[in-house]
Amino acid sequence: MVLHVNTSEAGYDIILERGSLERVSEYFNLNRKVLIITDSGVPMEYALTVQRQCKEAYIHVLDAGEQSKSIDNYIKALQVLVDMGMTRTDCVVAVGGGVVGDFSGFVASTYMRGIDFYNIPTTFLSQVDSSIGGKVAIDFMGVKNIVGAFYQPKGVLIDSNTLKTLDKRQLHAGLCESIKMSATSNKELFELIENSTSIDNDLDEIIEKSLIIKRDVVEKDPKEKGLRRVLNFGHTIGHGIESKYGLKGYLHGECVGMGMLPMCESSVKQRIKALLNKYQIPTDIDLANEDIMDYIKKDKKASGNQITIVYVEKIGTFELKKIEIEEIQKYIKRGL
Repeated sequence: MVLHVNTSEAGYDIILERGSLERVSEYFNLNRKVLIITDSGVPMEYALTVQRQCKEAYIHVLDAGEQSKSIDNYIKALQVLVDMGMTRTDCVVAVGGGVVGDFSGFVASTYMRGIDFYNIPTTFLSQVDSSIGGKVAIDFMGVKNIVGAFYQPKGVLIDSNTLKTLDKRQLHAGLCESIKMSATSNKELFELIENSTSIDNDLDEIIEKSLIIKRDVVEKDPKEKGLRRVLNFGHTIGHGIESKYGLKGYLHGECVGMGMLPMCESSVKQRIKALLNKYQIPTDIDLANEDIMDYIKKDKKASGNQITIVYVEKIGTFELKKIEIEEIQKYIKRGL
């Protein structure tokens, strides 16, 4: 199926179809120079499948992990683009998870003031969340995504066959983004995940329903001025956990899962916690409040000494609350 995303520019299509990776040239304009960016955690066959369908392409491989979204790697990628003689008529294609997509999009957004960017997400998390919406970034001085831009892709291709090589932990961590979106915006999707007896069998439906939620939100608020903040449910505290502990074992989705728990009513917390436990997502962390407050204070969503949080009182609904940043400590104490 094809989902169209309307933007202030021309908009773009999300191709959601099993086996579509083998026909990527039918959907993307690859009849030009192409820099394919992937990482060492992604099966190389995916990037090679894209390369075989390009007129002229080079594969640039990052090390797997959040640490690759660095200034040094950004400079190296720019050097590759220059060495290839890439012009404004050429393009970058991301093949991988959220790290690859964020990094590749930022590289494309800044080279020659912006060249075309296509995204082929290969993890569950990136397929349901980070692959659309136009947020691209790298990390700096230990702070996640603090250097970035809003830069829309020219197209997104989602082939859920790529999830067959994903281990269960990565799959379940990605599921946290669907849990996040369903908890705030779609009670039926939440219940589908809650009652599922086989996530593998329900993947395509979960991906589609999650994409529709995010598509509808980003169309109404492309640059996070209001409604789009709903997508930050679990992220304010989650990014703090990830900034401090992500490189020591916690995955992004797991951090978001833990970050949701303090930001909801007790009855909702119980349901989310049960759901996280069902999919082996950690729900307890030995964390002193001050350990992550420094990271939360640097959150790019903060405004002065205030920050807008997303709070869920009932599954399928949400409230945006503007609070003093220091107030987050009481939410942490209550929820973690």
